[in-house]
Amino acid sequence: MSNARLPRGSARRGRSSAGAQVEQNKAAGGGRRRQVRLPDGSSAKGTIGLRQPANRQGFLAELRWRAGGKSMTRSLGFIAINRRSAALAEAWSLARQRDLVGDEEVPSASWAASPEVRASMRGNRPRDTSPELRIRRLLHGRGLRYRVSARPLPDVPRTADIVFTRAKVAVFIDGCYWHGCAEHYRAASRNSQFWREKIEGNKRRDRDTNRLLADAGWTVIRRWEHDDAEVVADEVIAAVNQRPARRT
Repeated sequence: MSNARLPRGSARRGRSSAGAQVEQNKAAGGGRRRQVRLPDGSSAKGTIGLRQPANRQGFLAELRWRAGGKSMTRSLGFIAINRRSAALAEAWSLARQRDLVGDEEVPSASWAASPEVRASMRGNRPRDTSPELRIRRLLHGRGLRYRVSARPLPDVPRTADIVFTRAKVAVFIDGCYWHGCAEHYRAASRNSQFWREKIEGNKRRDRDTNRLLADAGWTVIRRWEHDDAEVVADEVIAAVNQRPARRT
């Protein structure tokens, strides 16, 4: 059991379950925005848990949900915000940035409409995908060290899969379905408008992320999950070696 203490007034003793749900819904931007994406393409309603470590201003946040009759959690890290409501909102924002939660449950008729869509959704993970792991192993084996699933720009809520902070190189390994790969993306036959808008929104976000990072002096490498891992690793290594390390 954790020894972390809650800040004064945040224990919520006697608070009704309904009141807690209202608090979570408000922080998430609505109850339909609390759906945790599960590996099988389904979803479960999530909740943010906050704990305040002793002698530290802010909260440790984690995403909680139930799946298969079991309670599951995913750490979201430390949030340096003292006010509980603001910390909850920031935690939900972090969960969304990492693609851990979606705006609503994945419609079963939609995601199962075609084998391609179903396979893509079943394989969707926010981090540590098989293509990412292959590339990271190659980079690590060549002596490179990096951050994983991190923000290149601390004040900009965009997460890259592999980040070389000193060289200012950000690597994104995009999934073919969720980022609209021209070669492998197949539109859903049901609820097509919803999924078309979802994918187009992801593509706009990708372009905006590229622009923000380029404007800040970063080298952006964005490749598809189907690209050859050896080729991608060689490209990343070349980019890192070309960039002089920043002084910290």
